Amino acid sequence: MDFIQVSITAPPELVDILTAELSQYGYDTFMETDEGLDAYTTEDIFSEDDVVAVLERYNQNGRIAYNTQKIEKQNWNEEWEKNFEPLLIGNVCSVRASFHPKPEQVQYDIIINPKMSFGTGHHETTTLMIENQLTIDHQNKRVLDMGCGTGILAIMACKLGAANIVAVDIEDWTVENARENAAVNECTAIEVRLGDVQQIAADVPYNIVLANINRNVLLDDIPAYATKILPGGALVVSGFYTEDLDLIKEKALHSDLTFTSIRTKNNWVSAVFTKQP
Repeated sequence: MDFIQVSITAPPELVDILTAELSQYGYDTFMETDEGLDAYTTEDIFSEDDVVAVLERYNQNGRIAYNTQKIEKQNWNEEWEKNFEPLLIGNVCSVRASFHPKPEQVQYDIIINPKMSFGTGHHETTTLMIENQLTIDHQNKRVLDMGCGTGILAIMACKLGAANIVAVDIEDWTVENARENAAVNECTAIEVRLGDVQQIAADVPYNIVLANINRNVLLDDIPAYATKILPGGALVVSGFYTEDLDLIKEKALHSDLTFTSIRTKNNWVSAVFTKQP
């Protein structure tokens, strides 16, 4: 299936807001540009009416314009190879593509070949999630990564010593990409599944649940995540703004989870909750 690229010209202060808005309509890959951003979705999901509706909500904030073009799936690699730069997180974790040289003196080296999947570590939410992971003991733990994208968080869990990792995503090409990235990183402990939260209904509980998705999905699914967390375990979430934190905290509290900490970057949030022993 081909993809649709929506190139948006907008003031810099609107880029994160438009990213969040479009993610509600099935856009799962974004690239900031000098003019604004490029957003990508599959041809079957694309609706010009949805794009117009989102942009009209912010016309009063400055000049906004857009154009669209069809992108063949096989051409995507060339695009991200031109734009994907190596990343260093917390001075201990590198994220790079396979064509980048391995950096020296980093504790954790993650190779990500993203194709059309979300999660190279460059977006604030992915960086914040990894920073939180680095503070949590993963050794010999069971870990769930919901909305896994490229599999970057599952791979981070593997690098941190997790014994059993399940990664779940709703898109078939994302599942394929996550499996490829797990193999490149020699993470045999990762099982990648196609589906949504129903995929974990029969699973035994996990020590750590990771969910970098978006506010609406989190609000719907946090109760299900909570039932799959062992006492003393952690839920780490991101994909929402600081103004949404109270809603997320309220949903977690009603699911018998305790708010522990947050990290923020450019108004994006990653929050950690724990389940009492």
